[in-house]
Amino acid sequence: MALWQGESRRKPTGGRLAPSRHKRRREIAREHVDTHVGGHAQKLVRTKGGNQKIRLLRTDRINVTDPKSGKTQPATLTTVTENPANIHYVRRNIITKGAIVDTSAGQARVTSRPGQDGALNGVLV
Repeated sequence: MALWQGESRRKPTGGRLAPSRHKRRREIAREHVDTHVGGHAQKLVRTKGGNQKIRLLRTDRINVTDPKSGKTQPATLTTVTENPANIHYVRRNIITKGAIVDTSAGQARVTSRPGQDGALNGVLV
């Protein structure tokens, strides 16, 4: 199902707005990309203006920062242990920003948006 990002049909007060025009194709959003734990896979998406976004489909690598020392090192991703975005994402191993993941360096909280950035960064918890 397509997601529509146009103007609401309601006023801020809750009253109805009389539409002055119909929906436009440019107001349709793209489908969500769920980043899973697994072998590395990504997809390039053309955006407005001819720019590109990298959608991270699957990954097993994460850049982990230690807040005490300030050092960043690559680590291997094993599983998702907690995800405040959706409780069912844990069972399906879906990574979003704010998710707590198990890594070879310890537990880390994801600080990047893998579906938007194409990179997976985290901070040790």
